[in-house]
Amino acid sequence: MSLTLTSSTPATRAATAADREAGAQSVLRGRCTLVGAGPGDPELLTLKALRAIQSATVLLVDDLVSDDIVAMAAPGARVIHVGKRGGCKSTPQSFIERLMIMAVREGEHVVRLKGGDPFIFGRGGEEVEHLAQAGIHVDVVNGITAGLAGLTSLGVPLTHRAHAQGVVFITGHAKPGSPGPDWRTLAATAHSARLTLVIYMGVSSAGSIQDELLSGLPPATPIVVVQNASLPLQRHAVGTLATLQRTIADNGLCSPSIIVVGDVLQGLAAASASAHPALEKAA
Repeated sequence: MSLTLTSSTPATRAATAADREAGAQSVLRGRCTLVGAGPGDPELLTLKALRAIQSATVLLVDDLVSDDIVAMAAPGARVIHVGKRGGCKSTPQSFIERLMIMAVREGEHVVRLKGGDPFIFGRGGEEVEHLAQAGIHVDVVNGITAGLAGLTSLGVPLTHRAHAQGVVFITGHAKPGSPGPDWRTLAATAHSARLTLVIYMGVSSAGSIQDELLSGLPPATPIVVVQNASLPLQRHAVGTLATLQRTIADNGLCSPSIIVVGDVLQGLAAASASAHPALEKAA
């Protein structure tokens, strides 16, 4: 025996729409959270980030997230490493986004675990937009960014009433096909507006950044390069804008590092000069 609907009534149309909505809800029964893991030190996690990590059934983890933080996940959670490092083999962004959508549609609580903050050079905005197009709402949990943690660990502020009226976070790694930041304009603005510059992913292009910034900032402007901010293996080196590239090379600094440029570093530079007078004279 079979039933054949020979006409469409308001009631049947409403029932069909309800069925479609129920079907969509059953497909999208999981959820997704972007979590900032901070610069690496587990004690710098927010409580909200910790709760999200512990409740996740699937974690998609970036390279810069420390093992100690990943270890906080529930024992049964699936941990998938989807690293992205400049100069290294990386997981394609489109593949990561497909994984997120697939897992949510399978009913998982997906936590996309990112170093630092998801919305500061973490491609969090791209991922939120992509998932929204798939009908998936994303919660975002902020994390402490390395540009703040690295300088704080040295006892130096990003802003100071006597030295810096603001701060600029900027990437030294341009998107392929993009000309990248206008360093000359930025240098002139930083000098006139008294801004601290915090440069992410700038070690490999430090030579060109140095040359461009010198067009608008004094050569004696202090700089510091901080590698592995907040971690036990954190290292840093102090110099001037005129010696930025040499400071990196002489100290063997590499990624992940942040470069900070500005007069908020005057005290740190003076302390470094007192501790290493021979090096300061050589510079």
